[in-house]
Amino acid sequence: MPDVRPLNAKYGISKYAFRTAYAYCLQYSEWKEELEQERSLISSPQFSEVAAGGCGGSSDRTAEMAVRRAELEKKLQRIESTAREAVGVHSSLYPYLLDYVTTEGATFAWLKRSGLPCERTLFYEIRRRFYWLMSKKI
Repeated sequence: MPDVRPLNAKYGISKYAFRTAYAYCLQYSEWKEELEQERSLISSPQFSEVAAGGCGGSSDRTAEMAVRRAELEKKLQRIESTAREAVGVHSSLYPYLLDYVTTEGATFAWLKRSGLPCERTLFYEIRRRFYWLMSKKI
């Protein structure tokens, strides 16, 4: 883990709860990629499987894949909805916060170069709120 400072005591989140939420969010791109890959893997049973007396276990594979997809979608939705909740009335900050919390090594300067429409104090307050909310949800 890079040199990431835990939150201050304002939100009452422990160092370990912060680290858990931080690591959880960094998996966002992995989960999103896995979800995209699984979409391309979904297929109908092949003729040889059907002729051999059934679906060759593909219904179990399909069910497992459906369960995994639901889990991944729930995790992605949890991060996205928490980011929306954290930004509150500053909805224009949502994509920046989502990028920040899901990208390892993201910095305020990087976001500012990307067009972040607020200053450091407000953004860091929203970021602290995000990790506090996320620690309550996972």
